[in-house]
Amino acid sequence: MSTGARPALARFARSAPRVAVLAVAALALAACGGGAEKSGSTSSPSGSASADGAAKPAAFPVTVAHKYGSTTIDKEPKTIVTLGLSDQDAVLALGVKPVGSVDWFKEQPYGKWPWTKDKWGSTKPEIVGERDEYNIEKIAALKPDLVIAQYSGMKKEQYDTLSKFTKVVAQPKEHPDYGAPWQVMTRQIGKALGKDAETEKLIADIDTRFKAVREKNPEFATKTLAVADSFEAGKYSAFTKTDPKAIFFSELGFKLKPEIDGLAKPGWNVAELSAEKLNILDVDRLVWVTSSTEANDRIKAEPLYKKLKVNQEKRDLFVPYQDPDIGAAFSFNTVLSIPYAIDEITPLLAAVK
Repeated sequence: MSTGARPALARFARSAPRVAVLAVAALALAACGGGAEKSGSTSSPSGSASADGAAKPAAFPVTVAHKYGSTTIDKEPKTIVTLGLSDQDAVLALGVKPVGSVDWFKEQPYGKWPWTKDKWGSTKPEIVGERDEYNIEKIAALKPDLVIAQYSGMKKEQYDTLSKFTKVVAQPKEHPDYGAPWQVMTRQIGKALGKDAETEKLIADIDTRFKAVREKNPEFATKTLAVADSFEAGKYSAFTKTDPKAIFFSELGFKLKPEIDGLAKPGWNVAELSAEKLNILDVDRLVWVTSSTEANDRIKAEPLYKKLKVNQEKRDLFVPYQDPDIGAAFSFNTVLSIPYAIDEITPLLAAVK
């Protein structure tokens, strides 16, 4: 598996063997029909008449550039599969229910999270993979006319296989895997769905929410903040400026610590720390996003952690990943999860003196 940037929990997959992409192009083509891609070509949209008789551009065709070239979508996609870990949120926000989605550590992307329950309703997508391991046969069986993979580490061979039977919009090319800002990924998805105007409205609404928090809490701008986690004794992680969690807190107004970026391996959005390097986490606000009280107790018991002022002065927050789903909300950092994350975390941050 690539050593590219990985989201908080998905980085466990770095040591797992990659499941080979199945050679099912012939089956897929038979099931779904060809989905030929055009690299670097843009079609001019045809004009259509509005109610007042004036010509206006049609939404389709659209061409979306991505890591592996560009994809031209000729008509509105109706059957969509999302392969990015959080891509389903933006698709749902734009009024479309994906027929297929990937799982994030068996966490059931449909219906579990409070910010998407109403959007999914009773609909359950087919689970077509876990993280970057896609079941090509399952995807082909759904006969999608569009596959979206934004918050993903899709490989070129996976893209090529999928492109034999459907349109594919891979991750943004200007950013590392898992490193594109939520605005970029949302716009990519909105463009592919022919919903640019709705997308800009969603983004503007979120920007307004962030601005309101910054105006109400101007002291945030004077504070440094780091986000960290620990999944086993003696091993800790801090997230760089390209990670969704760090991006979320930056947009709340906090300053990030650039030294963390310098400790991360090239292409990664997480810096792995030993206990001896925990001093880099001695910031004004330290947010631990953890999955158990056992992890919290273990971190607090670390002798070198006890020496940090951020701990001694109780400026550290231990935020659960789920139950309640605060950590998951700012880990996803999507147009649907951000409002929930803002409402839940801002009072906790404001209460720290």
